[in-house]
Amino acid sequence: MTELESQILETWRIHQRSTIFLIEHISDEALKATLSTRGGRDVARQLAHVNNVRVWRLEVFAKKIGAKLAEFAKGENPSKKKLLKAFVQSGEVIDKYIQQAIENGGAVSNFKRGVVPMIGYYIWHEAHHRGHILLTMKQSGHKVPDALKWNIWEWNKI
Repeated sequence: MTELESQILETWRIHQRSTIFLIEHISDEALKATLSTRGGRDVARQLAHVNNVRVWRLEVFAKKIGAKLAEFAKGENPSKKKLLKAFVQSGEVIDKYIQQAIENGGAVSNFKRGVVPMIGYYIWHEAHHRGHILLTMKQSGHKVPDALKWNIWEWNKI
């Protein structure tokens, strides 16, 4: 693997570690927080949605490598433990998918523009929801731990 290919894979891994860090630092009470007055997603359901998007995008590849991915039912409020397990699992499959794509010259079967735009899609989508989650926590009165506010920006340490 070239240095550039390693950096591409490391970009995904940093993002994955940041997401795991986020989930680990959300209190059980904050997982229930929502700003919606009409039944919109609380924090746990936002995270469930993010994981489900990963699962939907990886369905064919996961079957090919024999990986079973956890998917959450619509409206399910998974526990932190379930969320962590699902995100670790789906993150590892994405990691393998990226590695295979790099070995295949960047081609991926479910994203016609290639592996780098696919990684950008995942990161953009998940960062969008991370922002919503942090805003929901803050505006609903749940303290965002200092480690969560600042450490997610320490990319050389994550």
